[in-house]
Amino acid sequence: MSEAEAGAFTVVMGSSEQDETFDVFFCRNATPRDHIVEHALISVPAPIGYAHPTEPQCSYDPVEGLTLAPETDPLEKIRHLEDEVSRLKNQLFEKEQALSRSITPNQHQANLGKLSPTSQTSPGPSSLTRPTSSASGISLPQASITMMNLITPDSPQQQVRSDSGSPDLSTAPKSGSDPFMDLLFSGWNPDLPDPNTLNHYVDVFFRCDPCGSRVLHQPSFLASMRLSPRDPGFPHSAILHAICAAASRWSPQNVVTMPDGTRRDQFAEFHASKTRQYIDKTMASGEDIFSVMQACILLSWYFYQEGRWVEVWIFAAFQTRVAIPLRLNYPGTFSTHGNNSPGAYLAPPKDLRDLESRRRTWWMTIIFDRIASVGGWIHAVDERDLGTELPLRTNDFESEIAVPSNPQDISTPDVFTRHPPQYTDCFLLLIKAVMLFGRVTDYNVRGNLRAPTAPSKHQNPFFLEGFDALDKLVCQDFLENLPQMYKNNTGVTDAPEGSTLDTDLYMVHIIPHAAAITLHNPYIDFTDPNNVSTSRCIMAARAILSAYYALTATSLDITRLHPFVTICWYLAAVVQVQLCKYFIEINDTERESTVWGEINVLRFAMMEYGQRSPIGTRQERLLQGLMREIVRLTGQKQPLQVGVPLYPFSHHSLFQNGEGTGLEASHDAPATQAPLPVSPSFDTRPSSSGPTPQILNSDGSSRMGPTWASGTLTPPGGPSTLGVESDMRSTSNFSK
Repeated sequence: MSEAEAGAFTVVMGSSEQDETFDVFFCRNATPRDHIVEHALISVPAPIGYAHPTEPQCSYDPVEGLTLAPETDPLEKIRHLEDEVSRLKNQLFEKEQALSRSITPNQHQANLGKLSPTSQTSPGPSSLTRPTSSASGISLPQASITMMNLITPDSPQQQVRSDSGSPDLSTAPKSGSDPFMDLLFSGWNPDLPDPNTLNHYVDVFFRCDPCGSRVLHQPSFLASMRLSPRDPGFPHSAILHAICAAASRWSPQNVVTMPDGTRRDQFAEFHASKTRQYIDKTMASGEDIFSVMQACILLSWYFYQEGRWVEVWIFAAFQTRVAIPLRLNYPGTFSTHGNNSPGAYLAPPKDLRDLESRRRTWWMTIIFDRIASVGGWIHAVDERDLGTELPLRTNDFESEIAVPSNPQDISTPDVFTRHPPQYTDCFLLLIKAVMLFGRVTDYNVRGNLRAPTAPSKHQNPFFLEGFDALDKLVCQDFLENLPQMYKNNTGVTDAPEGSTLDTDLYMVHIIPHAAAITLHNPYIDFTDPNNVSTSRCIMAARAILSAYYALTATSLDITRLHPFVTICWYLAAVVQVQLCKYFIEINDTERESTVWGEINVLRFAMMEYGQRSPIGTRQERLLQGLMREIVRLTGQKQPLQVGVPLYPFSHHSLFQNGEGTGLEASHDAPATQAPLPVSPSFDTRPSSSGPTPQILNSDGSSRMGPTWASGTLTPPGGPSTLGVESDMRSTSNFSK
């Protein structure tokens, strides 16, 4: 048997008096029984006083769900490995310092650009946080402290970070210490931006985000940002990553324009992917489930503003399925009784802040589900299963004033028409407006589920069960019963000291009109002047347009609006497209031209919003698909250019009209300032002097109907009518 064919192993046999070692050789091509040779080697006595252990000394890898015995916990090995990691980090840092001393700052920054996946852009927070692997297998951030030192106090990066207003984190380091390494050793997550940059994004998030910021208690959250990263009260990394992704919309980093015209922010994409990693981990382990669920809500709104519909739909369902085992849908967000299912995953709320945070987390989950389902999809949670009371006012939540729980929940009979002053603010009204839209979605989905045929324009919907009551609630009662201070305020204030925008209140005034269009659109018939659904949709579209004109009359940025506004604009444009087709069919070129201008105004609004949030661009592209037929049929030379604003925030140049007639000017007329257009009527009567048409009620009786030819849009400079136009049975609220 050759040496190459043989293997060997050593057997140690010992006792307290003598140890003997034997080498056992065996042939690889034969069984051990055929070829075993024992060689007695030297004997080594055991040390004096040494006793062999009764069992082998083994260390075990941690197994999920298995608790290690105290005597097998490898603490000493962990300490040894930590010391080794620290030593390797120091060696790597010393090499970086030596390299930085041997090259110029420009060369150093160029080298960093080669390492960064976004080398075409200047180093930003993403380049400070992206990890890279060294030869030793240790994952470290790419940027060294030398890069941080290259940022002078006058540089743009430092000026941006100084806006965070965190004196504790922006103080200069002590002489001889390394801020970057100190940050790592303090427990800072290397995937996050540095503290100053992170504080900047947190500040931008609370100032600008109109969606997910409602679930967080801002004062305590900002206070927790000053804690040590190792402190249990420090915000969860999943929430911080989600905030970075959401806030990057207003403070972009490394933006790339895609071939379809949409924008992609690599910094935001990185932090969105990190948030998803925490979500995946929590799905497997259940660890930090409530914090990660809040991060999921923030991330879901980021996907919504991006127009990523598949992820929006999946995350809407995921949030509700996670919230239900937490018992957030119960009164007080906690319950220990009920059916035979296991008890609540979460302990009872420990204080008022915790209780209100759970309420808001639940209601933001439900709002997102309703908004994601407006296209006609079934909701993830039925309205009958919502037992949680409505939240408190935002001021009461943030000030932590001891206020009794809101007496209203969604099952309260008059929840949409009665608004207790001590439990009413813009956010609570927004919840009610979205839930009102949700009732329209439920009605349409359930009505079409087993219907033998699709809804028809020849059908009178008021004969359908429940339609009349829902129509009255959506088209009249909700807006009419708003408290006076909210009814006469559309959310847009243009004062000499500066314009302000309350995006929640702005949405409260237009969501019911979008819901009315969704409810009545299948029954529109422009050939029938007595058709109620046609009247409802025309008036709702004009109200949404009027709200947009009021906003563009100021210098306010429309991209600060809630992203759901793009859906409302789209629904209004759908009505205008149908109206334009009708005018083409009856060869009414003048009113067709005016409607083209209104369609293009809404298109421009979507594209303007899409410059910051891709959902606007996606909705405008979807609208163009609906416009193909009227583009083919129209006699307009350039229909998509009619009435397009010359520059943003310019209501003076919205339309290229004649001398105050409200009609489209000739193609040879110069594009000068012109008044806003008169809203068109769809019937053929030239004025409102004729007889008023009769409208059939659900019981067959008749009543006075609206005179559509008399309705006009109020110019932005005139009196605002958006707050009092909820009575859609007449046009008396509009300027004649």
